[in-house]
Amino acid sequence: MKTIDEIIRDNRDFFEEEPGEGHLERFNRKLESRFHAGSIKRSIVPYLLKAAVVTLLITLSSLWTWDHFVSPERSRMALGDVSPQYREVENYYLHQVNLMESEIGTINISGNPEQKKMLNSELRSMDSVYVQLQKELKANPDDERIINAMIEHYQTKVEVMNFIVNQLKSIRNENQNTPEDEKVSI
Repeated sequence: MKTIDEIIRDNRDFFEEEPGEGHLERFNRKLESRFHAGSIKRSIVPYLLKAAVVTLLITLSSLWTWDHFVSPERSRMALGDVSPQYREVENYYLHQVNLMESEIGTINISGNPEQKKMLNSELRSMDSVYVQLQKELKANPDDERIINAMIEHYQTKVEVMNFIVNQLKSIRNENQNTPEDEKVSI
């Protein structure tokens, strides 16, 4: 069997022949058509802009989420942050509110879930007012009007909760003293 070297030596005349006219142009066209078929030259700039916009949106949404959900206390200020005296006042009222909440929880108001839902909604709306006051205090920490409004808010909340507890107790007592078919649902 002949090796490649022997084949080339035996056919030297064939290999030394120059290709015909236009051979290189046809060859280049065929190469271009194979390697660039269906592809259009595109710029990378639009892709970079899209990537930059997506990165910016992700960063901004992450910051917004962090600011509003993960770290909301950063935008608020409590009474206890103003002075130690106000911390004592705040602790007293927080203790009173917690006592009232536990007392409301012990009174059975399962007879009417709509009333329970309404009560929870009202208490949450009172809390949202207090959160707004905390934000205002953060913006103006030396404003006595905001501090007084926060204290009044606690006083009002304790009074309202006390009133609710008394009403629930009176309804419960009425239900215990009335016959079974005349009971008012709590």
